[in-house]
Amino acid sequence: MRRRVRAAAVPAGAGLAVAALLLLTGAWTDHGGAPAGGAGGAGAPVRTTVRAAAGATVVDRDAREETPALAGEDLDGKQVSLAGFRGQVVVLNVWGSWCAPCRAEADDLERLSRQTRDEGVRFLGINTRDRDRAAAQSFVRAHGLSFPSLHDPTGELLLRFPPAVLNPQAMPSTLVIDRRGRIAVAIGGAVTAEQLRPLLARVVEEG
Repeated sequence: MRRRVRAAAVPAGAGLAVAALLLLTGAWTDHGGAPAGGAGGAGAPVRTTVRAAAGATVVDRDAREETPALAGEDLDGKQVSLAGFRGQVVVLNVWGSWCAPCRAEADDLERLSRQTRDEGVRFLGINTRDRDRAAAQSFVRAHGLSFPSLHDPTGELLLRFPPAVLNPQAMPSTLVIDRRGRIAVAIGGAVTAEQLRPLLARVVEEG
């Protein structure tokens, strides 16, 4: 059975996460030749087609992998878990108050969060490398963020993902998680509402 991962073109500015999804699905680029490590046969890995284009990478429904369990305190000390959003589409955004591209995208993310809430979309942040919650809380106030963010000062939550899915050194990063808790879209780098909205709509429309 062939599993397909397709890359969806979006305007320049959203990073390409092809390597992330190759690792995520155990895939490699299919150029028409034999997969690395052999020509197939019994016991050979399932082959996956990857078509790269400028923009974000969208994973077909039959090729998606589960998101690691994420739970902990938000910036106000309240308990938050990704599992609590199951049944809804989730935009998971990794950010830090020290990160200039994170500041650039924050207002757009908040606007899109408000616009899509009635569509069954929820936003969840992971605030990383802010050991002082006060700096992160100031960031939230400055941008009027209404969605919660898990406080992950040491990056422990990020380390639950394969490094190529969420690189702890690359900020910001954004994932769209489908209603079954699986990663459907991966974006590396800052993203605008205009870039993210059509990618998010694909997952919302799956029902």
